[in-house]
Amino acid sequence: MSKVTVVGAGNVGATCANVLAFNEVADEIVMLDVKEGVSEGKAMDMMQTAQLLGFDSTVVGCTNDYAQTANSDVVVITSGIPRKPGMTREELIGVNAGIVKSVATNVLTYSPNAIIVVISNPMDTMTYLSLKSLGIPKNRIIGMGGALDSSRFKYYLSQALGCNANEVEGMVIGGHGDTTMIPLARLATYKGIPVSELLSAEELEKVVKATMVGGATLTGLLGTSAWYAPGAAGAFVVESIIKNQKKLIPSCVALEGEYGQNDICIGVPTIIGRNGVEKIVEVELNAAEKALFVASADAVRKTNDVLNEINVL
Repeated sequence: MSKVTVVGAGNVGATCANVLAFNEVADEIVMLDVKEGVSEGKAMDMMQTAQLLGFDSTVVGCTNDYAQTANSDVVVITSGIPRKPGMTREELIGVNAGIVKSVATNVLTYSPNAIIVVISNPMDTMTYLSLKSLGIPKNRIIGMGGALDSSRFKYYLSQALGCNANEVEGMVIGGHGDTTMIPLARLATYKGIPVSELLSAEELEKVVKATMVGGATLTGLLGTSAWYAPGAAGAFVVESIIKNQKKLIPSCVALEGEYGQNDICIGVPTIIGRNGVEKIVEVELNAAEKALFVASADAVRKTNDVLNEINVL
């Protein structure tokens, strides 16, 4: 019997749980939140769609009762405050660091073998915080930012090409930030055809820029962080773990020499399966891409340094 816990029953967490249930990724999905009644109410609402949508997964809600999360195979952490218009993901660190550390520690008390999927922002730094504070093997901590950013990249590519997004391949590496992500336009394809043969350099640059500010664009429109795509991206990563799909998903993971980096969690192409991070795939980057990746890593490290300043490591 498979079990997934989603911590945080806000927009992102609830969407993640709903997608997991609808796709029957796990037998049981537990939503936990600090606000009385929220996760219970949303779980009940979801379960009342089971007959309508035809799924057999069970969704359970609880308020701050980590005992109900016991023996989870995967724990998704969405806790923390969302962005508001004009805010960067990095500005959330002071509040969210303490929340994420507490949540991660609590879930491991009851699910010591769980794989942790981090959605909370700033995601690269929250993933690094989880790695450093929990003391579990690096393969069991994954930040989902690359899955989301890559999905947005493929959306913008499909819009530029006027095609079905499911027929586009593309990935985003680097930090999960408006200035740190790196959409790899050179490697993007449409049904095996390099998109650089179908779009002009100007059109591709427009896609890259739109991808990088994709989250901020939605925050400006919605007045808060997006949730459908982030929640679905988290569920996408979880499904590859639970079902041992071994999908190649750009993910924020700990590097130990890969891509020339150490002591950092940042987005790179990763095989995700039952053991979490099964393999880091080292794609040959050109000189410009390498320079962008180094700059992205340097920026992520600066954000990580704040963890020491606020004494959460």
